[in-house]
Amino acid sequence: MFNFLWGVGFVLVNFVLFLICYRLFGKQGLYAWIGVATVLANIQVVKTIEMFGLVMTLGNTMYGTIYLTTDLLNEKYGEKAAKKAVWFGFFTLIMSIVIMQMAMMFTPQEGDIGQPALETIFGLLPRIALGSLTAYYVSQFLDVRIYTFLKKIFSARNQLWIRNNGSTGISQLVDSFIFCSIAFGGLYDWSTWMQIFLTTYGIKFVISVASTPVLYIARNFTFKE
Repeated sequence: MFNFLWGVGFVLVNFVLFLICYRLFGKQGLYAWIGVATVLANIQVVKTIEMFGLVMTLGNTMYGTIYLTTDLLNEKYGEKAAKKAVWFGFFTLIMSIVIMQMAMMFTPQEGDIGQPALETIFGLLPRIALGSLTAYYVSQFLDVRIYTFLKKIFSARNQLWIRNNGSTGISQLVDSFIFCSIAFGGLYDWSTWMQIFLTTYGIKFVISVASTPVLYIARNFTFKE
């Protein structure tokens, strides 16, 4: 029960900080959030927790805010701005992987206490790193395309929830399938793999639905050019 209650608070803190970041720094704050979120989500995924008898990884909340950010950029600034954010996040993810892999190659001095911790957090298996990069690239650009398509069909201001949840729901399904297939395919039996896939997608989709009010609030923010 503690993990659930703490998780609810954790989600709220993520959303509040997202709104503060956008309120203080505007459009540039959204790009900054993308960069931070891609790195933190891949650090948090190392930690596993148990909730309602299911083992799950952290990182889904922060990762979900990336979709929230690109949808907001698409809504207020257009498809081009959203695509730019996706590329920025992709570069940030590659940059962090390359730099930290190189940093871990340094020979630590005898009394060093940081190397084991760094290896635990950043020593990603090649399949997990490849799965994360591929899933991010495909699903984020798919999200932008679907959102733009839905924006033409459901263009009314009060239909934002359809555009948001429709695009995110489909793209996160693709994201979860690609990541689980590359990272865990062949490592588990079919039933175990399916449980990992369904719980991963389920958590992401719940976070997406919960973020809808946040998107409505952020859309109403105005800034001086």
